[in-house]
Amino acid sequence: MKIAIGNDHAGTDYKLAIVGLLKSMDIEVKNYGTDGTDSVDYPDFVHPVASDVENGKVDYGIIVCGSGNGASMTANKHQKVRCALCWTKEIVQLGREHNDANILSLPARFISLPQALDMVKTFLNTEFEGGRHERRIEKIPCA
Repeated sequence: MKIAIGNDHAGTDYKLAIVGLLKSMDIEVKNYGTDGTDSVDYPDFVHPVASDVENGKVDYGIIVCGSGNGASMTANKHQKVRCALCWTKEIVQLGREHNDANILSLPARFISLPQALDMVKTFLNTEFEGGRHERRIEKIPCA
């Protein structure tokens, strides 16, 4: 499995911990995020993640910014991207099961680091249910 990850300055600590988790799971990581805490513009780090998902270069993406909103909005501008902004493990699970989310957006300023790591595990271990949900996904333009 291959995952692209991107973050702004608010998500650096979370990104570093998530990368460590992914590598411990033998998952290949493409890191597009900043490693610093100086203010940066999240679209500069989200577009490469979304492009990799859109073009099939990675299986999934994970993006982290302060609220998760701007990053999610940016990612969802890309064709074939279904980015879910999540703040609980249960929402992550539903995002995968019902919406076939292929990018997880995390709000670093509103969840703890242990929550974030648990959410990443849930994202990776939850399958899309298909069925009635497939019909709904097909109604999303260019999904």
